[in-house]
Amino acid sequence: MAARNKARKRAFQILFEAEQRGTSSMAVLADWIRLARTDDRQPPVTEYTMQLIEGYSAHAERIDVLLSEYSVGWSLDRMPAVDRNVLRLGAYELIWEDDVPDAVVLDEAVQLAKEFSTDESPSFVNGLLGRLRELKPTLGR
Repeated sequence: MAARNKARKRAFQILFEAEQRGTSSMAVLADWIRLARTDDRQPPVTEYTMQLIEGYSAHAERIDVLLSEYSVGWSLDRMPAVDRNVLRLGAYELIWEDDVPDAVVLDEAVQLAKEFSTDESPSFVNGLLGRLRELKPTLGR
């Protein structure tokens, strides 16, 4: 598995855990870093995972507004938690990480949805992130 692929997967897991625990993604990131230092079984948290979590955290409110605004027929609260967090990570990377090609962001998000969510989730994730990709020049940062 490529390094960035693993980093995205860990970032998704941190976002999901933060939501389940009702705490911030930065707090969970700190927990993961601390655990990696004290437990050899815990994989290290890479720079790119930290970059994704820190970037998402800086834009979380805007990301949720965009997902709510452009999701057809699904409120953010009604989305499965896995899909919501895959979309949050994908939206951040799509809009604010210019060094990653848009097609890669969409493909990686779809793969996460395939691995962790329902059979319908990959097409939902692809459709919503595809819409954001189309609108990217007009979304403003």
